[in-house]
Amino acid sequence: MHGKEIRRLATETLAKSEFRHLRVGGSRMETGRMTTGQRFERAVEIMHRLRAPGGCPWDREQTFDSIKKYTVEETYEVLEAIENRDWKELPGELGDLLLQVLFYAEMAEEQGHFSIDTVLETLSDKLVRRHPHVFGDVEAETSREVLKNWEAIKTLERAEKAAESTEKPGGDLPKPLLASVSSAMPALLEGLKLSNKAAHVGFDWPAIDGLFDKLEEEAGELKHEVEKIPPPGPQPLGRGVAGARGSSVPPELQERLQDEVGDLLFTVVNLARYLEVDPESALRQTNRKFRRRFGQVERSLAENGKVLEDASLEEMEKHWQESKTAERDH
Repeated sequence: MHGKEIRRLATETLAKSEFRHLRVGGSRMETGRMTTGQRFERAVEIMHRLRAPGGCPWDREQTFDSIKKYTVEETYEVLEAIENRDWKELPGELGDLLLQVLFYAEMAEEQGHFSIDTVLETLSDKLVRRHPHVFGDVEAETSREVLKNWEAIKTLERAEKAAESTEKPGGDLPKPLLASVSSAMPALLEGLKLSNKAAHVGFDWPAIDGLFDKLEEEAGELKHEVEKIPPPGPQPLGRGVAGARGSSVPPELQERLQDEVGDLLFTVVNLARYLEVDPESALRQTNRKFRRRFGQVERSLAENGKVLEDASLEEMEKHWQESKTAERDH
């Protein structure tokens, strides 16, 4: 069956579905007349139906662990739609991300942990509590003041939770400051959040010059380890070359190289934080710039009857510089 036929059948199924309507006060209401709350209830009911006996076999088989990867995928698809300013695609991607929330909440309710109502109430309470400049008497005229208040409120919340846990018999010790930063997130984002947490309690460079000094220090340490690679040392990854080295590297040295590269990247993340630049977005932007410019190199070569594999480095560099110049002049 072709894709168009599948979409046609899916549309017909939706049109006939009981979920095209919502019962309100004993009567059936068309989706076009629903309020935002009723539309949300409809989505919750659909998710419940999919997981209920007689529902979708695939949905019923899923667990918290099995759908984690989809949550990550959907998040990045939302980011891509935003970066592309694809307003037609973004509602669908946001819907896919919301589906993940509904999925987790449905499974949690089945297991007796919490429901979607708990999620909504927790979110609303947190938004009100952490915006006293909107819902209370606190003043905050700038976003910097808002963030300062936000961190102060979170610090107070952590202290209250710690006090509650120590009051309970066998209560745990207060959680470390950085324990709230998930290690499952992308490494650049994790590094940014870790350094942000530390900076908010005063563990930070007094001036940006110190960060540039640290950058040079870490680059120097990496270079020192690179010099220990046996001859002929690191080699450019050329055509037909399986690796970038002409010799094997002892495991201990390889571990130190990884450690030093990590230190260098973490310093760059701190530099980005200091400049109020999101390192994840900055790198994604550079990735797209590289895609765009390298694609232009490939097209320019094709116009001259060549393919990448047959072009010299000098030729590719020439077209690369032409692409950069064209972008600046655009």
